[in-house]
Amino acid sequence: MTKHMMPAISMAALASACPVHVLGAPMNEASDAEMLREINAALKKIEGDVKGTAEDALKEAKKSGEVSAETKLTADKLLTTQAELNTSLKNLTDKVEGLTAQNQELAQNFASGLGGGGNDGPMSLGQAVVAQHDAVKAFSGSAIKLDINNAITTADGSAGGLIYREEEREPVRMPKRRLLVAGLLSRGVVSSDAHTYRKQTVRTSAAAMVAEGAATPESNYGWTKVTDTVRKIGHHINVSEESLADADYLQSEIDTELRYGLDLEEEKQVLAGDGIGENHLGLISVAPGFVAADASLPNATRIDRLRLAILQIALEDYYLTSFVLNPVDWAGIEMTKNANGDYIFTRPDGVTSPVLWGRDVVESNSMSKGEWLGGDLAMASTLYDRQQTEVKLSTEHGDNFIEGMVTVQAKKRQLLAHKRNLAIVKGDFTFV
Repeated sequence: MTKHMMPAISMAALASACPVHVLGAPMNEASDAEMLREINAALKKIEGDVKGTAEDALKEAKKSGEVSAETKLTADKLLTTQAELNTSLKNLTDKVEGLTAQNQELAQNFASGLGGGGNDGPMSLGQAVVAQHDAVKAFSGSAIKLDINNAITTADGSAGGLIYREEEREPVRMPKRRLLVAGLLSRGVVSSDAHTYRKQTVRTSAAAMVAEGAATPESNYGWTKVTDTVRKIGHHINVSEESLADADYLQSEIDTELRYGLDLEEEKQVLAGDGIGENHLGLISVAPGFVAADASLPNATRIDRLRLAILQIALEDYYLTSFVLNPVDWAGIEMTKNANGDYIFTRPDGVTSPVLWGRDVVESNSMSKGEWLGGDLAMASTLYDRQQTEVKLSTEHGDNFIEGMVTVQAKKRQLLAHKRNLAIVKGDFTFV
């Protein structure tokens, strides 16, 4: 072997001085820091050994002029060891560089997330455990208590801002009353602000059997002209232009609520309006009061009294078709029991229609508790529409234009005519 092989011969000293775990896979027992310290120490020792080995090789070459077979074998091994050592050094260097970058990032995270620089940002679970290093280090049992401060939670300011919750577009509306009373009346339409009709007030019939050639008796009839005026029900709400534009459902919801408000007031007026000012004169205001037709008939319960009401209407030559009762009073009737404690109307697990004495019963919260109304309401009264429900939007009210507001108004105009008052009767459930 020539002199250019001499540097390879000196690798023998390096092989003997290099830590054994550097030449193969790094051992798990040695930390990266320990490996770096060992490599640095070995490199310093090798620098001296290489210098001495090179000098010895030069002396041997000068003396004998050639290199022995043993030296050749040693050189081959040293070349292989050199290649392995270079690979190990490169891998370890790359790993150390990667760990250095990770340590820098972790240090930055600690500085910003664990109180560095006065910043109280949220910690991950791993960071919180690292912050409790002393407690973890001392842990030797089956459980450990760690104080997790500034952990990521679902609260606002943490992860809560990233949690998207489902939202229903359909609003939860308040309950609406079943409006049935106005539907019991006859309906009509008028084309002006007043409606006039003739109401018969006199009927004196002298009809009799007449003999041949005799004069017939004279009868007497009379009618009175009655004029009822149209009344208006209305209300409004002010809404910003932005809310109408941004809320898809708002306009339809307002429209629905305004219409319901009109219909609810209509029912109250039809049933119990007092006729004062712009109020309708309601059914209760014009209905004759209950009077027992025969004192010998029972009149001690709700059921008795309503049967006598049917009789009162029948004696006026009308036919009672329905009752209007408060739900509490109707419940009291349905829960009436016989002497054995059995319900007299039906079994509790049965299905029955609201019927009493063969007449329909209409439950309404518009009727006061303890009071009732009965009769042929379609025969007695007619509700005329002059202008059906109308909903309008306008910006021309007050300061709406400059304030960006919209007035939504709903109204209806109607006329209530009572033509046969004796076809209805009102009463209460007060018993002496």
